[in-house]
Amino acid sequence: MSGQIAVRLRMSSGARVADIGAGTGLFLGRLAERASPQAPILCVDPSPEMLHHLPEDPRLRPIHGTAEDVAAGRVVLPYEQLDAVLIKETIHHVTDVPGTVRGLAELLAPSGRMLVVTLPPRLDYPLFQAALGRFAAMQPEPESIANAMRAAGIETECTIEAFPVTVDRRNYIDLVGNKWMSVLSTFTDDELAAGLDEMRERYPQRELHFLDRFAFVRGVR
Repeated sequence: MSGQIAVRLRMSSGARVADIGAGTGLFLGRLAERASPQAPILCVDPSPEMLHHLPEDPRLRPIHGTAEDVAAGRVVLPYEQLDAVLIKETIHHVTDVPGTVRGLAELLAPSGRMLVVTLPPRLDYPLFQAALGRFAAMQPEPESIANAMRAAGIETECTIEAFPVTVDRRNYIDLVGNKWMSVLSTFTDDELAAGLDEMRERYPQRELHFLDRFAFVRGVR
């Protein structure tokens, strides 16, 4: 994933980059190779706990805030313009996608890139049915994100990449029980327990095989 992001953003040394919803910086390894203490990657996240777990690296600068805060100028950035904006698997938390995308696009320098990495609404994951349905209802379509970028005046393309995954069934069910996806936190403990029972019955095999599909929506100003 870090490689896919780096290829699409095409960062040069000294580029001014913001990772919106950076979390713990899990996917910043390849991008950090091009960053420096003088031009650090801005790691924006609404969770202080997540930012606290960023690597202690002078090439990464934590900034507390949401995508909406950055787009509306409620968060002061050390850069007047950005060469690249990354939003990975957080766009579904944005309440006003067109308005937020427009505000972020206005921060882009000429030839600046915006990359939204997101899961499509229909997953191939071996989850219980209620979770798959609720995820689909909450997740924006990649093409709607692309349309928001186009409306903001940036040239946009959308591609889908599929990655084959093999996981141990027991470990995967434990992950689901620990609510590793944000949609799982919307279920009560009893609903989640029933969902796990459904998964155990539906997927009895020792290993689970599925495709992890991601949409890469890339825009250039």
